[in-house]
Amino acid sequence: MDKEAAHEYLSSLLNQNLRVVTTDGRLFWGQFKCTDAESNIVLAHTYEYRPPTEEQKAQAMTHAAGNNVKLDMTSRYLGLVVVPGHRITKMEVERFASQMGQWDSQTVV
Repeated sequence: MDKEAAHEYLSSLLNQNLRVVTTDGRLFWGQFKCTDAESNIVLAHTYEYRPPTEEQKAQAMTHAAGNNVKLDMTSRYLGLVVVPGHRITKMEVERFASQMGQWDSQTVV
């Protein structure tokens, strides 16, 4: 992809909701505002989702007594965040039925 095509593509993502997964397993869901030369991503109105810790998993397993266990990710509202580019493992653009005919997501990275 040449520089002009990359610029057009990034411009098309402005103000769209992105899901950004980082190397430590966190997921950031927010509105894409900008990026820079180091691939840092700025998201607005952002929520952070964290996977359960090993301790939480162990506690749930002891209480489950061999049954299946379902643990939810913890979440919190952050607002405006900068996600360091070198920590990003995956990015997805959120798409809805009104945009595509059915709910879907498009992987960016």
